[in-house]
Amino acid sequence: MSTPFLQIRDLHAWYGESHVLHGVNFDVHEGEVVTLLGRNGAGRTSTLRAIMGLTGSRKGSIKVHGSETIASSTHTIARLGIGYCPEERGIFSSLSAHENLLLPPQLAKGGMSVDEIYAMFPNLQERANSQGTRLSGGEQQMLAVARILRTGARLLLLDEISEGLAPVIVQKLGEMVKMLRAKGYTIVMVEQNFRFAAPLADRFMVMEHGEILQEFTQAQLPDRMAQLHEYLGV
Repeated sequence: MSTPFLQIRDLHAWYGESHVLHGVNFDVHEGEVVTLLGRNGAGRTSTLRAIMGLTGSRKGSIKVHGSETIASSTHTIARLGIGYCPEERGIFSSLSAHENLLLPPQLAKGGMSVDEIYAMFPNLQERANSQGTRLSGGEQQMLAVARILRTGARLLLLDEISEGLAPVIVQKLGEMVKMLRAKGYTIVMVEQNFRFAAPLADRFMVMEHGEILQEFTQAQLPDRMAQLHEYLGV
């Protein structure tokens, strides 16, 4: 099998003296959609932040296309083709939607053009001149994802993109994930909304107390529902 796009081994992470990840191990192959499942505080967001070098400290191994990044700075990691979409979205209220879109630099080759992004997100083109705060929650979420597509990132770390949004918007975000997967993007999602994540992911990782308890594929999902109900209450 080819070298994984992302390979994590014995990953530990801390915020100050708080030890939040306790030996996380998993691989993500190019073109895969992987979802991290778990209750609040399980370590899912901390895993994404550790991949980007945004936790206080970390040890273990995080390889991107075979290159070790555990000691790399966040801007160096981003240049390897990784884009992080945090739960808080980070839309600048004083800038228009179009200005927000153009804000991040292009860090790697192959980033989507503005025209390609607007073709994928027609709502954003319609609201291009609207201030960031005047966008709906769904439009802000689409904009947050669209920004990292411009940078050239091919591995997308998406944190709770469906949270707090109306079902019709959640459905559109699901269609977006499918489109990105069809274009060859690799995606790691943190999701509390299991119904949203279930049909989208190739593989699922269940986390608890900063560790991965189990891993299973889309094909194994029906047989794991009883366990998922126990872990997640779904």
